[in-house]
Amino acid sequence: METLIFDCDGVLVDSEAIAEATLVELLSEWLPDLDADTVLRQALGMTTAHILAHLEGLSAHRLPAQAAERVDDSIEARLARELRAMPGVAEAIAAIDLPKAVVSNSRRQRVLASLATTGLDRLLGESPVFTADRVARPKPAPDLYRLAASELARFPGDCLVVEDSVSGVTAAHGAGMTVIGFTGASHVEQGQDCRLMAAGAWRILEHMHGLASLVDDWRHSRLTR
Repeated sequence: METLIFDCDGVLVDSEAIAEATLVELLSEWLPDLDADTVLRQALGMTTAHILAHLEGLSAHRLPAQAAERVDDSIEARLARELRAMPGVAEAIAAIDLPKAVVSNSRRQRVLASLATTGLDRLLGESPVFTADRVARPKPAPDLYRLAASELARFPGDCLVVEDSVSGVTAAHGAGMTVIGFTGASHVEQGQDCRLMAAGAWRILEHMHGLASLVDDWRHSRLTR
């Protein structure tokens, strides 16, 4: 059965700019020898723990104890106040008559809180949510998407994924799924469309109002193979 899978941060909710600003603020205190605003962009789509490990390796300073938890707690507190759904995503979810799921590199409590804060949980209903704590190797490894396919009882080729990061596109493509690269979030930099295509994206989506058309194209292409 064909299934539409969404990443959460930067796809369903416009959270990455908020998360990045929070991280930059904390890292300017913890790792002051880094230009955190620049190096963070290289790690978009990775888990907080992987981002911090990467940055700590570039710095002469060491992170404080439980840094990842402190970062996630700070981000989630700010998201609860400021988070908004991605423009047009609620209408897209309602219009597309396919089973849906969410696959995210964020921790489960953050994903569920983000969906509840924006009201998307009501639209997604009982759609399963898969988060990075379920696998030893999160995105960009394909393991989380393979787990989702297994638990959904879907062939990877029956899954269409919407991802905004190179890490996420790499993961879904590596799992054998078709991936739409989304570039409509507020954090996206110039050239991201090319980076997503190079990582394996099938098409690029600039605004959620075009998602239904791409889903129709994908379903039609499968019928004509």
